[in-house]
Amino acid sequence: MNFASLLFRALLFVAFLASQPSDSTSTPDAQAAFARLQALSGTWQSTTTTADGSKSRLQYEVIAGNSAVVERFINDKMGAAEAMVTVYYLDGGRLLLQHYCMAKNQPRMKADSFDAARNELHFDFLDATGLASPQAGHMHSVTFHFTDADHMRQDWQFVENGKSKFTESLEYTRQR
Repeated sequence: MNFASLLFRALLFVAFLASQPSDSTSTPDAQAAFARLQALSGTWQSTTTTADGSKSRLQYEVIAGNSAVVERFINDKMGAAEAMVTVYYLDGGRLLLQHYCMAKNQPRMKADSFDAARNELHFDFLDATGLASPQAGHMHSVTFHFTDADHMRQDWQFVENGKSKFTESLEYTRQR
């Protein structure tokens, strides 16, 4: 193979690579999404009821030198022992969460999309600790819908035996 032919093939390969979509379009802006979660700091009250007919509230706190956001979910019919905690944090270029669930497991999820224009942030299952088996019920994904600075909706999907068992959608209003 002569030099001209090799150079031509190399240029074709570079042109092909340049025409491919960049991976950055499929990676959410973790810093911007995390800043959006930090802005939730305060107390939120549900305007919708849970499956059992109760109301819930969320408390958000930015901790550890602004490196983590703690969400505490409290249902009006639950005791303190049933409260759930979710911690959101950056890991390099990824935005992760770990959910400490009343199902007695701890799923970890990764933000796989953040659309600032539509005000939506979606997390999907990465792995978990405390699962009795891979088929055990666990929270598998969550989508935040930020209506404005004082209103949002969360859609939490629970999966069991590899299938969606339910999605709990709750709307919240900031109290303070």
